[in-house]
Amino acid sequence: MLTHDEFRAQWARERARREMALGSIRAHLEEQPSPRSIRTAARRWCVQITAVAEDVITARQNQEHAE
Repeated sequence: MLTHDEFRAQWARERARREMALGSIRAHLEEQPSPRSIRTAARRWCVQITAVAEDVITARQNQEHAE
């Protein structure tokens, strides 16, 4: 079980990681020349993030089955 300080530190790390990732995505979207290309890029990010999540799930399930 995490202590209060450990929990706060973990939360701060997770928040910083999320803000960095979203900042990178935002920078990419801001480089797009039109609203249409911004929406297209955003949809691609969503698809790619979902694909990564599925990869992580599959890898975790494979690890659980191997144990």
